[in-house]
Amino acid sequence: MTVDAKDFKQAMRQCAGAVALVTVGAEHGKRTGLTVTSACSLSDSPPSLIVCVNRNASAHARIREEGAFAINFLHEDHALLALTFSGQRGINGDDRFAFGQWTRGATGAPVLTDAVAAFDCVLAQEFETTTHSIFVGEVRGASHAASAAPLVYLRGNFHTPHEIRETVALGDLDARHLSWTDFS
Repeated sequence: MTVDAKDFKQAMRQCAGAVALVTVGAEHGKRTGLTVTSACSLSDSPPSLIVCVNRNASAHARIREEGAFAINFLHEDHALLALTFSGQRGINGDDRFAFGQWTRGATGAPVLTDAVAAFDCVLAQEFETTTHSIFVGEVRGASHAASAAPLVYLRGNFHTPHEIRETVALGDLDARHLSWTDFS
């Protein structure tokens, strides 16, 4: 049995995902990036992450060429930055970096200075699927902002954990009365 692509997408929209920017390019004028919810940790020994990138994305070939990239997890005030890097604002390539505050990581990859967490990675491995590549990044640098609330993508929109907590009900118990630590 196969699952219809539309049904699959609708089901996946019910799964909250942390919003991140995957950025690549050591030189101004050659930088690019994209918005993803497909980045997560892989291991702490060695520290590594994975990210799935569509092979049609401009960043895909650049990651292969540079052998390095950064994963920048966004906070609640970064929704417009997420839209910019998603291509929905009509801004492409290096022009996307006119928004936000950027520095260079040890690998040369662009790192968002006020990200919830940012990981500067070298490309350690790549696995190809039909439409995407799974990039394994070995972390060469990491930074984080202690008090920033993460930006989350759920049901086709950006949210913060606070907004989700206010709108999600757990049976007869309203989630507004729970803290995130109650779920662990």
